[in-house]
Amino acid sequence: MKKAALELEAKSGPVAVGDKTLRAFHGYQMKRTFNVIQSDLSRTLKPFDLRMLTYSALVLIVDNPGLRQSQLAEAMDIERPNLVLIVDELERRDLIIRDRLPNDRRAYALKVTLAGRQLYQKTIAAVKAHEEMLLEGIGDDALATAMDVMRRIEKNHRRVG
Repeated sequence: MKKAALELEAKSGPVAVGDKTLRAFHGYQMKRTFNVIQSDLSRTLKPFDLRMLTYSALVLIVDNPGLRQSQLAEAMDIERPNLVLIVDELERRDLIIRDRLPNDRRAYALKVTLAGRQLYQKTIAAVKAHEEMLLEGIGDDALATAMDVMRRIEKNHRRVG
């Protein structure tokens, strides 16, 4: 029986797996959508030798000069030890610098370098183009509603959690 099923699949191609039940869940659909966005974003950032996390960190540092590493970890919702690797990578590439804070010698203020700012500008343009391509044909009202729904979900989680 197993052999017959394999022969049938070989002739007709793989059998599609139905996920109708899962697609009724908003979280599952969001995850599927995120997978598409993440995959395309990875391709978009690859020429700049950035990953989604290093890109996010760079943007937050540019947008918040003097940000402390602990603040960056909180903003990115990642553990501090994981953040150290990201900050090390950005610093090694001379995209950011770490300055000791005068009032707290244990903490660092993160600042962008000229090279980091230039890369930021190039990547922002590339990511905007990536989003425009993926959101093509979706009206402004629908996009605003989707953004509102995602923010409310995040807010509800913070309230409950």
